Amino acid sequence: MGISQQRASATNSTWNIWEDFCRHLHLDPTLQQVTDPILPLQLFAHRYRRGDISPSKAPVRGKTVGDAVRAVGQTLSNMGYTDPRLLPSGKLNFRLNRLLSYYNKQDPPPSRVKPIPSCILMQTITPLRLSSHPRANAIADMLTLGFYFLLRPGEYAQTSNPESTPFRLQDVHLHRGQCRIAHLTCPIAELDTATFICLEFTNQKNGVRGELIGLSRSGNPYFCPVQAGINRVKHLRCFSAPQSTPLYAFFHNGWLGINTCTLTAELRQNVTLLGHTVGLSASDISVRSLRASGAMALLCANIDTDRIRLLGRWRSDEMLRYLHVQAYSVVAHIAPAMLQHGQFTLIPNEIHPQNPPPVGTLGNMGTVAH
Repeated sequence: MGISQQRASATNSTWNIWEDFCRHLHLDPTLQQVTDPILPLQLFAHRYRRGDISPSKAPVRGKTVGDAVRAVGQTLSNMGYTDPRLLPSGKLNFRLNRLLSYYNKQDPPPSRVKPIPSCILMQTITPLRLSSHPRANAIADMLTLGFYFLLRPGEYAQTSNPESTPFRLQDVHLHRGQCRIAHLTCPIAELDTATFICLEFTNQKNGVRGELIGLSRSGNPYFCPVQAGINRVKHLRCFSAPQSTPLYAFFHNGWLGINTCTLTAELRQNVTLLGHTVGLSASDISVRSLRASGAMALLCANIDTDRIRLLGRWRSDEMLRYLHVQAYSVVAHIAPAMLQHGQFTLIPNEIHPQNPPPVGTLGNMGTVAH
């Protein structure tokens, strides 16, 4: 599996910090002459945690310390040495494991962005749709696609990360029923007949290359994934954009792009005005909220978690980090359901002659629900 440039750069930076750390202690960075290599690794972790040697020079979370220690061990392994963190069984050394677990327990709860209810998203998008400015229209389109397709920010907005993989004009597929529309060459008016949109994955995270994920019209002309895709194709075609042009691009006295900061600011402006009605403050949300918002909308619609995971390309229970039990519609029916279905009779493990089984039981075969 390939390693991203960003991660490789972070690993190199951590190794440089490790070399400086060892130099000050007059240690060989490979630890080949150290009787107990766990001791310097523990000291390294302690100073990294405290911020003495962390890149930010500020205290860091336990996970960050664990990543730094792992980077050191894996670098030594890549150099042909034994990873000093690990036992012969491949498990993490008990002392290091206890130290990192202690750090994790001491950390405050992770900060999670909250999902934004669709009513606020519609209040954000509607005035943008009514604007004639291409920038406003592009913002509305990207907010819509980000929500409905559960996209990561770098997939629908410009970021500072050079490894971001935005969807492009060539990645859009429009259909009218079962018939595919040649969206790059057909008459512009034909685009409006589309009833279904697919995005094709190329090198997006957790996407299968060449796989298509599609959605139909939502029923709302302002907040619809199909209409957002049609808008993007129309605009890019009108200005003869290359097929490789990101969907977030728009033309206004030159080519510009919608970035993540712009989308966050737009969302926070409306949450500041309306968030108190749904229990949100501006600090609770960012552009990353759109992915959580789409997942929460599916959960509240009783869409099964397997389909949510497929649409969001989650390959593990990481999906659960995006779902919040604070949503009223998710938990409102739970107590009545528990009351209604909480009456049952247990089947005894053994039947004693003096204690015959109650009526409605089946010996020791299990539980009978009423």
